[in-house]
Amino acid sequence: MASLGKIARRTFLFGSAAIAGGVALGVWYLGSPAANPLKPAEGETTLNPFVLIDGAGVTIIAPRAEMGQGTQSTWAALVAEEMDLAWDQVRVLHGPPATAYYNTAMMGESAPGPAYGKSAFQHAVGEAMGTLGKPLEMQVTGGSTAMKDGYERMRAAGAAAREMLKGAAANRLGIDAALLRTEAGTVIAPDGTALPYTELAAEAAAITPREVQLRDPSEWKLLGRSLPRLDTVAKSTGTAEYSIDVRPEGLRFAALRMSPRRGRMLSYDDSAARTMAGVEKIVDLGDGVAVIASNTWLAQQAVAAIEIDWGPAPHAETTDAIMAQIEAAFALDPDSTFLDRGDADRLPEGATEITAEYRVPFLAHAAMEPLNATAHITAEGLELWSGNQIPAFTRRSCADAAGLSDDRVTVHTTLMGGGFGRRGELDFSVLATRVAMALPGTPVMTTWSREEDMTHDYYRPAAIARMRGAVKDGTAALFDAAVAGPSTARQALHRWMGFAPPGPDKVHVEGLWNQPYAIANHRARGHVAPDLNVPVGFWRSVGNSYNGFFHESFMDELAHAAGADPLDFRLALAREAWAPAAGVLEAVREMSGWRAKPEGTGRGVAMCFSFGTPVACVIEVAGEDEKIRLTRAWMAADVGVALDPGIIDQQLVGGLVYGLSAAMMGEITFADGAVEQQNFHDYDALRLSQMPVVETRILQTQRHISGIGEPGTPPAAPALANAIFDLTGERHRSLPLNRAVDFWI
Repeated sequence: MASLGKIARRTFLFGSAAIAGGVALGVWYLGSPAANPLKPAEGETTLNPFVLIDGAGVTIIAPRAEMGQGTQSTWAALVAEEMDLAWDQVRVLHGPPATAYYNTAMMGESAPGPAYGKSAFQHAVGEAMGTLGKPLEMQVTGGSTAMKDGYERMRAAGAAAREMLKGAAANRLGIDAALLRTEAGTVIAPDGTALPYTELAAEAAAITPREVQLRDPSEWKLLGRSLPRLDTVAKSTGTAEYSIDVRPEGLRFAALRMSPRRGRMLSYDDSAARTMAGVEKIVDLGDGVAVIASNTWLAQQAVAAIEIDWGPAPHAETTDAIMAQIEAAFALDPDSTFLDRGDADRLPEGATEITAEYRVPFLAHAAMEPLNATAHITAEGLELWSGNQIPAFTRRSCADAAGLSDDRVTVHTTLMGGGFGRRGELDFSVLATRVAMALPGTPVMTTWSREEDMTHDYYRPAAIARMRGAVKDGTAALFDAAVAGPSTARQALHRWMGFAPPGPDKVHVEGLWNQPYAIANHRARGHVAPDLNVPVGFWRSVGNSYNGFFHESFMDELAHAAGADPLDFRLALAREAWAPAAGVLEAVREMSGWRAKPEGTGRGVAMCFSFGTPVACVIEVAGEDEKIRLTRAWMAADVGVALDPGIIDQQLVGGLVYGLSAAMMGEITFADGAVEQQNFHDYDALRLSQMPVVETRILQTQRHISGIGEPGTPPAAPALANAIFDLTGERHRSLPLNRAVDFWI
């Protein structure tokens, strides 16, 4: 396998791209070429930053984190489709931190205007803004951008590699390359002569890529259908390597303890730990302690034996006090007013006004694989194994911690046992580096206990919404929304880059201001609560996760105030705004048999637009043993282009499960400055017995491909709350719902 390093071998240079009638003419090009970071070993050849060929076949570099969402399989399929590889010929690697792998779609999400119904010009502006990710080294997996980022880019990489291989074959055979065709990893001449890619790779590397035409979807053999995921066999047989599985020679194991209040460490007594068998070193981290031992269990037992005096929390000590600070933000000028249509201050004549307040708590990420990373400090530099979502930033931050230049740090990004945004943080990799610095020459794996993981998260922020609306003639005449909470984006960007761009926080109000409903008087404002000092971060669907609950719960209240069917009420407003939004509502109406619900059940609907994708969800509940049981759910999403319907289905259902777990029982609370929840016994998730039967439908009416990793989460909470109202007549405006509802297990 190739050695991956920070050197340039061949630039990734293609012609410009244009889209006409769904066919890509030309190929991907962004500003100036980015250097190829792949350093091939003997017998290996790289044709561009995404294609490596050796004697065993083709390896595709898919530098987006694989944390269960299937990203690397679909990225590999994009290349394999254009290279004419059989699916059983494909291998995939993550690749190193490198500018060539920056996310072309992430920055484009910051383009002005609503994300739905974009004109060709608005789409082009977003693509142009995406190039800003290059100087910022935004090699990020997040924001449901992986497929938008890779859709043309990876096909272009495969097409260019194919043409380079054909060029090499044409030179060898002395015929025109236009007479050659490719199939199953070979170039085939008119007389039937077949030359494997493995034999042509070295010669192909000398061929300058020419402008090519990407294939029309009607010609696809791999894309557009469900493929076996490339990681299935390894994960099923226990041979897949997560960061917690790495075992470099001489490995030692570490555990740590940080302040439960996120404050200072005043003093500690490690005398008991020092005498414990297997303990090799106790490390004073300044803001915590770590123990290095011969195995993880011994390290955890030893670090628990250290007596530590912790200082006070830098934030308010109780949940109630923190929520009071959030509520006080409503008295401040709005941070943003991205939507202000009509006159939201005036009640339309003859309209009926309603108001409501909603609240949601802080949430943990609670990934199944505890946070961990392995670091090895040597005279040559630092080698790091870390399941992370931001390799370039991880390399830079760990280099800074070790006092090294970036080029002396090698980062191996492994598979991840869940991420949900938590592995987009830097702390666990930096702490592993700091611990390993205490034992130079020896690789050290630092594994967080579940308790450390749960109590030292960067939480999904708590938030409060104040909603005011009015109905007239059976429809919404006014919708005025305000949300208060801390800014996730500003905190996270400061941790990533040391600064946050000026201006209003769009993430704070996503899912509130950009929903595709045609309401004449419509306003959405965001109030950022300053200086809470509670650590918050990106959590699956981010602002949409709470704003979806606020928006669609209140939309349901408006429908009932108008005396209208909740689904028909939404559908009429969506039809005027954007056809794909109406399409997903029509789909779940048909799938669920909306008007023919079984006796003794309640049904709720929600439609949330996030990450370019409208998702409608209907959830059905029933009463059982005086408890609420989830029985069925229907989901429809319009993704524009369905590259792998099986993976899209998995992401919709997985997003629903994640959203239902949070809606029903997810809650992080504070007492005495510390997080109270410690493990899954008090931060529970949906049980198998509670899982409803789910049916999904995938639509493709949008002009452009959209995201799918997160959009299944936002409609879960409001659809469930609306279903409970339909069954019981009780409206629940605060999460988690188990504060007021007994759920069947």
